[in-house]
Amino acid sequence: MSFSGVSVVTNGKLHDGSTMNAGAASGYHLLVVEGHMGTQQLIRSRYFTVGGHRWCIYCYPDGLSLQICLYEEMLTTAEPVGAQFEFSLVDDTSKQESARIHGNKIFEFRGYSHHGYDRFMTREELKKHLKDKDNSFTIRCDIVVKNPTWNTSPFILVPPPDMPWNISDFLLAGEGTDVVCRVGDETFAAHRCVLAARSTVFRAALFGPMKEGTSSIAAVVLIDAMDAAVFKAVLGFIYSDSLPVPTQDENEGDLLQHLLVAADPYDITRLKAMCEKNLCEHIDVSTVATILALADQHRCDGLKQTCYQYLRCPANLSAVVATDGFDHLYRSCPDLMKDMMLAMLPPM
Repeated sequence: MSFSGVSVVTNGKLHDGSTMNAGAASGYHLLVVEGHMGTQQLIRSRYFTVGGHRWCIYCYPDGLSLQICLYEEMLTTAEPVGAQFEFSLVDDTSKQESARIHGNKIFEFRGYSHHGYDRFMTREELKKHLKDKDNSFTIRCDIVVKNPTWNTSPFILVPPPDMPWNISDFLLAGEGTDVVCRVGDETFAAHRCVLAARSTVFRAALFGPMKEGTSSIAAVVLIDAMDAAVFKAVLGFIYSDSLPVPTQDENEGDLLQHLLVAADPYDITRLKAMCEKNLCEHIDVSTVATILALADQHRCDGLKQTCYQYLRCPANLSAVVATDGFDHLYRSCPDLMKDMMLAMLPPM
């Protein structure tokens, strides 16, 4: 089994490591997690290649839930990727066995799909494996791809799409910027073509009849009713096409709400949809009233229906009614309350 690289995550931040093409239908990747007890956020490995396909490991520290994701786009009509995988904890990264796959179950992966273990082990069990020095541990993920693409052209490896990374490099380097976005007292340099391609609102402002600035002078676009930190995250999404990873001081649910509110008026539809989908995982007694009001205000029908589904459970509804958030929702959104009551009725 070939070695496909190592990812190092310290206090929740991916900062080191290397990846390589395994060059075969099977391979393993090492995820080194340092400072585990200091973070509760999602941990993600670097992307690595096994069997001609691009993979990524997701680790949720609470109970050590592990997922392996096929991180590439595939048509729904395309043949799924069949693969076996196995997670294990290792002590010495320099001494690895050739293979650790047991059993014969084959999982089917399609574009950006994942499989794994919701409860790989408990936190108490994990503590037994932590190294005292830095609360670190290492996860090994073995993958065997049953229908690899590498053997159709063994001497030619086509790298995965890297356009978002290439465009992001321009933003980080500040090269070729020709528009300035002003958010309060802060300014952000950007590229008008990128903004216009990702948002119809920016396209109208920069290239429409009411365009701001000229081609020879950098345009200045005023961003209203948005925090500078939120706009920076939006700008990062525009260039990378991926949601930002919350910092250690940020709450993921709050960040998703801010990004959804920001994406709606600027017609960044993919960002709005991704926030809407991810917010479904943050619905609980303390947040459902706020998320429901947000979904109604920004026309997120799928998110609203997920809130209704959560509230159809009598225990959940009883707990939510006792919260201040529900009282505020009752006073400020009477039409939404009527809609919610109708959603609670059993189907005719």
